[in-house]
Amino acid sequence: MKMIIRKATTNDLKALKEIEDESFLNPFKEKDLLYELSENPVSEFLVAVDESDNVIGFIDYWITFDSATIDQIAVKKSMRNQGFASFLLENCIQSLKESGEVSFLTLEVRKSNLPAIGLYKKFGFEKVTIKENYYDDGEDAIYMVKGLV
Repeated sequence: MKMIIRKATTNDLKALKEIEDESFLNPFKEKDLLYELSENPVSEFLVAVDESDNVIGFIDYWITFDSATIDQIAVKKSMRNQGFASFLLENCIQSLKESGEVSFLTLEVRKSNLPAIGLYKKFGFEKVTIKENYYDDGEDAIYMVKGLV
């Protein structure tokens, strides 16, 4: 399957919300996604689409000064374990490296999300600390960082 990464638009909102709802315990509301798409000045919101422009997954990251933070990355449930999250993450890292403006990339991940932790480790992210009771349900987050220079 041919994959394309492009900037997300408000036309993608319905597909983004579906992926959001099936991917996260506390999914963003539509208004939150809309804010990320059209109002957040530091947000880079990209989608992975197939040749028919169907949204398969997305990554939303924020660039602030000399760092970037992955806010969310998710892939449609039926399309998981096929390399799409890696494709999105690789594109993000490459784009940030090419910009030359960002020194490191950070993220928080649920302590229980072993597949995501494995993906991040594969891309060279290292655990820095545990953020206790980070999520609404009280679960801890692992704070991870990857140097880009």
